[in-house]
Amino acid sequence: MLSLKAFLVPVLLMTLWLANAAAEGAFGPQGAEGEPNRAQAWLVPSPDPKVASHAVLFRPPGDGPFRLAVIAHASTENVLLRGQMPQPQYRPLASLLVTRGFAVLVPERPGHGATGGQYLEDQRGCDEADYAHSGRATAEEISTALTYLRGQPFIRHDGALVVGHSAGGWGALALANADPAEVSSIIVFAAGRGGHANGFPNQICAPHALVAAAGEFAHGARVPVSWLVAANDSYFSPDFSRKLADAFRAGGGKVDFRVLPAYDGEGHWMAETENGVKFAASELDRALKGPSPPPSARARKP
Repeated sequence: MLSLKAFLVPVLLMTLWLANAAAEGAFGPQGAEGEPNRAQAWLVPSPDPKVASHAVLFRPPGDGPFRLAVIAHASTENVLLRGQMPQPQYRPLASLLVTRGFAVLVPERPGHGATGGQYLEDQRGCDEADYAHSGRATAEEISTALTYLRGQPFIRHDGALVVGHSAGGWGALALANADPAEVSSIIVFAAGRGGHANGFPNQICAPHALVAAAGEFAHGARVPVSWLVAANDSYFSPDFSRKLADAFRAGGGKVDFRVLPAYDGEGHWMAETENGVKFAASELDRALKGPSPPPSARARKP
């Protein structure tokens, strides 16, 4: 038996290694480009080495190099709804960014939809929610995908943009301490977690903990944040969102907070719809017109 075990153990280890190597080799495009905006399915790394994140990449015409924008999607604490989540695409928002010269990646984070795997950003309940943990876990997921795309020949190494929606926006805030030569700006739509507590609008799990975590994310922050929220957002109202933004500012972060008029029946989903993106286009353009960093020595040349 000892000799059999001695034989089986290295075989098993080799099998696992080959499986991991195959998974790593699968990163990148998963088919041909399509419409609109050269839409293409990709697999990108996640912080979990066993899980590749499903993603959609959009690009302008040409070979680049392009500035990169990563869109971080909303989430839910409901495990069934997370498992059923379709691939996030944010096509209207991505289209706006492509016309402004960005290549746009929309990765689906672990614990969601086809990506599957462990839900790394779990806020760990309602009354005792750990929002600092969930935000930093989401930030790591965003950063892992961003770092991988920056290694592609058609992507610039500098001037990346992170756009986050709801829980994705919360994770984007935790990235505000990134190197501003690499991530030049962050835009968040209704950033937060724990909204619609127990299914009720205008109720938030442990709101004081959410405010405190916003202040924590600002420590060492170097990337400016544009914070957008609709007047009729029932997940994170303008009044509460302003408290979050004020806490972020008080902690040392640079934030431009803007309240947009009421959009449709529920302003929280503005970032996902064509009319919502048109509605917010002037504010998005204002946020994008911040100083654009000159190409660094590390930027790829056309």
